[in-house]
Parts: sequence; structure tokens; C-alpha cells
Amino acid sequence: MRAVVISQYGVLPTIQEVAAPEPEPGGVVLKVEATGLCRSDWHGWMGHDPDIVLPHVPGHELAGTIAAIGAGVEGWQVGDRVTTPFICACGECEQCLEGNQQVCPNQLQPGFNYWGSFAEYVAVPYASVNLVRLPDDLSFDTAAGLGCRFATSFRAIRQVGRVAAGETVAIFGCGGVGLSAVMIAASLGARVIAVDTNPAALQLAREYGASEVLQASPRTVDEIQALGGAHVTMDALGSNDIVQQALHALRPRGRHLQVGLLPAGVQLDVGRLIGQELQWLGSHGMPAHAYPEMLNLVAQGNLNPSGLITRTITLDETPAALAALSNGTPAGVTVIHP
Repeated sequence: MRAVVISQYGVLPTIQEVAAPEPEPGGVVLKVEATGLCRSDWHGWMGHDPDIVLPHVPGHELAGTIAAIGAGVEGWQVGDRVTTPFICACGECEQCLEGNQQVCPNQLQPGFNYWGSFAEYVAVPYASVNLVRLPDDLSFDTAAGLGCRFATSFRAIRQVGRVAAGETVAIFGCGGVGLSAVMIAASLGARVIAVDTNPAALQLAREYGASEVLQASPRTVDEIQALGGAHVTMDALGSNDIVQQALHALRPRGRHLQVGLLPAGVQLDVGRLIGQELQWLGSHGMPAHAYPEMLNLVAQGNLNPSGLITRTITLDETPAALAALSNGTPAGVTVIHP
């Protein structure tokens, strides 16, 4: 199969012919119909993920059709249209048995601790736990973005942050995760304040339901507080500076959602965290069993993840697009057609 292969960190990947994966017992192999280009892929290419072993094929947001089925897999057939969370859980540990597959200690992640979906085929382990059947009317392009950015934001906003109608939610960072969060929070009836440095991203945030958009600046906290402060803040990028701003933009007893991956050694204003009785809430992906609620809202038209897609590219265009993330994240979501 053809795949994007990283041979050296930070050096432009190449398109190579490599061996296609074989299905493991309990797993399947998918023909990749669409896969998302995410900033997490850039972090992997830069060498920021200790689980990656070179040479490596990135890609973790994917949708496709089942091409091969391993021993012991029941209920699925070749040709079935599916997606999967980027966290492939084992299904047997304590956390999985309690329904918390998103923090499975035995998890496998395509594009990180094994070869991912920037390729014509990708393996999915533990199929019975991780495959999600796609409605016939949901496109592969739309489904590809559900596995990481949209599903992550859905669980963070709705299930972890418990955002309610009438609350004010400030989203810091309007890449794929942030724009998804804007759309989801607005659909719940929240007043959304979107913050970013990119005017194009802020324009999309406005289109997706943000009531207010703010150009990130040293005055961002004051501007949010002038609007009454936030009941909930989200760092959708991963920045020490953003974390501090988000905590100071909260009302007393507010909730902060940390979704963006933070560098080691981040420092918090713990005095404010305690004195204002703030909550710091981490949120990491969403398990496959939680997808039906999200898919139902998409089917009903309450959520429109397809509207987040602003660009589609080929596998041959992917190495340059990955490297271009060094200069910033383009507005909207990029989908790759292998």
C-alpha cells in the first residue's frame, strides 16, 4: 500500500510503498476512505510523542470500510462502513468494564503507538469495543473528523464540562477541536466566546455559533470579564499562557476544561484555583459506546460537523500539509483522501 512515512523527526515525510497490515485476532483492517490532518499528527512528526518509533506512519482520525477481519470478530462484515475513536481500548480492564475506555491503560492509538491512517489501509485492534457503524447518509469525510476532534469536544463540553443552556463558555483556540467545541456549546444554548489569533478562524467560529469573537491579546481576560466572565473555559490548543488566561477568565466556582496537550512543567495559579473554588477538568477522547448520542444529534441536524471541513487533499499533498502546520493551523478541518 501507499503511505506517508516519517523517517526522521522534523524532516519532510515521503510517500512510500509499504506492506499493508494484516488483521490481528480480534481486530480488523480498514480501507481508509478519509482521514483528518490534526495538529497532534504534527506533534508526532516533531518527535514530541515518546510512543512513536521510526519509521512511522501517522494519522489517527479515520473512516473507511472493513477490508479484512481477524479471528474471533463477530457482528461485522467486509464492506461495512465504520469509524473508530483514536483511543482503541482493550475492553477487558477495570476502566473499560466501567465504560471508561477513553482512559484504558492498555490502549492503542493509530498514528502514535502503531502505524496510522495516512495510508490506504489501517489496522483497528479490539474491534468489538472500538468499531462504530456509520449511518448510510453520513459521509466518510464527515465521519473522519468524529474520531478525535469532534468527539473529543463533544464529550468535553457535554459530558465532562456539563455545559448548560444560558452559561457562558470561552473557547481558547479555534482549530478543529475549538471550532467543534464552539458548535457543540452553541447547540446546547450556551453563550460562546471564541478566542484566537487567526481572523479566518474567528470568522468560522462566528458562523458556527459564537456570540462573541476576540482576537487573542494581553487584554483577553479583561475583555471576557467585561462580558461577565465565563462559567466554563476550554484550552483547545495546549499552552501555558492560555491556561493562565482561562483560569483568570472564569467566574467564581467556574470549570476549566483542558483538552489541548500541555508541555511538561506547566504552572498553574493554584491560589486562584483554591480561592475561587475553580474546577480543573481533563478530558481525553470519547469511547465508542458513547457515539450514538452524538450521531443522533448529527442526524437530527442539531450538529453539523461537515461544516467544519474547509479543505480536502490527496495523500501526495499530505507531507507538505503536515509540515506547513509549523507555521500555524489553517482555519477549519483538512481531510485527506488516500
